[in-house]
Amino acid sequence: MTVTGPDFIALQVRDLERAAAFYEERLGLLRAPFSPPHAVVFATSPVPFAVRDALPGTALDGVAQPGLGVALWLHGTDAQGLHDSLVAAGVPIVTPPFDGPFGRTFAFADPDGYVITIHDKR
Repeated sequence: MTVTGPDFIALQVRDLERAAAFYEERLGLLRAPFSPPHAVVFATSPVPFAVRDALPGTALDGVAQPGLGVALWLHGTDAQGLHDSLVAAGVPIVTPPFDGPFGRTFAFADPDGYVITIHDKR
């Protein structure tokens, strides 16, 4: 049996509608036609991305940076433009934009404190 790679990514969040609105309004993600209960799935490719209510036993309160140690990178078509838009909206920037092997790259913190890296090279 062989694992072929990531097939679904979901972040557990404190407030589902706040998190979903952030990803829709700030990153331009579109909701998929169907989401399971307690989750919002976005129509991303090649891997679906979602936010979901925290599962029982998952304590997010008091955690400054959930997911510490996990690197989540999302591709965007205009990393600098997205960065500038997030700055204007007061979103915390964790790593300022720089040019590297993955194109223009930067990282921000979402409303729950997850650090998301954006890059614009395919």
